[in-house]
Amino acid sequence: QVQLVESGGGLVQPGGSLRLTCAASGFTFSMYAMTWYRQAPGKERELVATITRGTSTNYADSVKGRFTISRDNAKRTVALQMNSLKPEDTAVYYCKVPLGLTNYWGQGTQVTVSS
Repeated sequence: QVQLVESGGGLVQPGGSLRLTCAASGFTFSMYAMTWYRQAPGKERELVATITRGTSTNYADSVKGRFTISRDNAKRTVALQMNSLKPEDTAVYYCKVPLGLTNYWGQGTQVTVSS
């Protein structure tokens, strides 16, 4: 079955960095775009970054220049490198893949940016 497992979250000070990883299984990873989303307390889930199967990327304006999405098809992983973190980046981060009419999500990883 399809599984997405995020890791790499934690507590970091403002200005710090974290690298999130999403490990995928149960589908032909290299054929699908992968997306990172985040959801802060009391807010709707929002798109953070997308990478196509051709490795084109797209970012939310709020993270452009600070976050980088990448993929490793051999390892079946998608990563989100987050630099210059701000308190407003605090959220649960999820990866998602759309397969047919179904969106599959991971369980999420908590990122907290605080001094």
